[in-house]
Amino acid sequence: MSHADRIERLRARFEDKKIDSFLVTSAENRAYFSGFRGTAGYLWITPTDALLGTDSRYTEQAGAQAPDYTVVRITSGLEWIEEAAASSGSRRVGIEDGDMSVSMFNSLKERFGKRDPVPELIPTGSMATQLRAVKEPAELAVMQRAIDLADGAMEAVGARLRPGMTEREVAWDMERTMRELGADGLSFETIVASGPNGAKAHHHPTDRKLEVGDGVVVDMGALYDGYCSDITRTFVLGEASEQFRKVYDTVLAAQETAAATARAGMTGGEIDGLARAVIVDAGYGDSFGHSLGHGIGIAVHELPGVGPKSDGAVEDGMVFSIEPGIYLTGWGGVRIEDLVVMENGKPRVLTHAHKRDLVEV
Repeated sequence: MSHADRIERLRARFEDKKIDSFLVTSAENRAYFSGFRGTAGYLWITPTDALLGTDSRYTEQAGAQAPDYTVVRITSGLEWIEEAAASSGSRRVGIEDGDMSVSMFNSLKERFGKRDPVPELIPTGSMATQLRAVKEPAELAVMQRAIDLADGAMEAVGARLRPGMTEREVAWDMERTMRELGADGLSFETIVASGPNGAKAHHHPTDRKLEVGDGVVVDMGALYDGYCSDITRTFVLGEASEQFRKVYDTVLAAQETAAATARAGMTGGEIDGLARAVIVDAGYGDSFGHSLGHGIGIAVHELPGVGPKSDGAVEDGMVFSIEPGIYLTGWGGVRIEDLVVMENGKPRVLTHAHKRDLVEV
């Protein structure tokens, strides 16, 4: 699907929101609807026009990456938006209320207040981000490459874990290896949580040294051609204890149950419940406090939601994580995460790093 097609899909939603123009402020939607990947800029879309406003650092890049847009060089803050609204006769301007800052909202409202009639700023919720949820074949191909890079790094670095390494050293090894394999960057800051730190789902790597018997939770992702991957594996240094094997097997069973039994049309909450029931039945329900998963694409967290309160249906073409975990304060934790795409009514697992048998290194 071309960016021109994406623009038309967006315009088709104007009537439902009762807007006559739309201002895109989020970086992810800016890239999705235009192809422009600079770090500063806005899109102004009406039924007939598509403008991309950016500053002098990016005008040449914008012209090359976003040929479906007229590039406007920003020289005086928000004045160009005021002028675009006036020239297009806009009266109801859709905004990304989940992204726009209060400061920008107030500045636009003040500028528009000087016009007669005064254009209204209309919140559009997830109108634009919803269109990103179902991935096109070309997007899936790029995402698979990002996933393969993360898989490769996880396999390589996991095999190199040794007592005495620090969490920071493991994180750096993971990040360096992803880059060496071809990643453009990181999807997010790498998580390495060893021993009792594994009880913290989003632990920040420290100088703690890995010890024999430690579980090591590694959560990371590669960025490739604008798309993210996300994978978690849990290793153990030396021979796993009986408790560790029980916790690990429970998390793995929960994850594989969700991957095997989720179906298109189920809500994110229903899919979450498939895995959560396994963990609850094993007696660890209170130790699984986060959502089962999240959508992923240009952003590492996007639609669909896959948590206890997620009421949106998961459809074919949506990519999301399945990442149950058990976290026991003072002991540690286990999390296993794969990415899947809903395809022909059921999940197809995209992540292939080893997980079936507990990896003892």
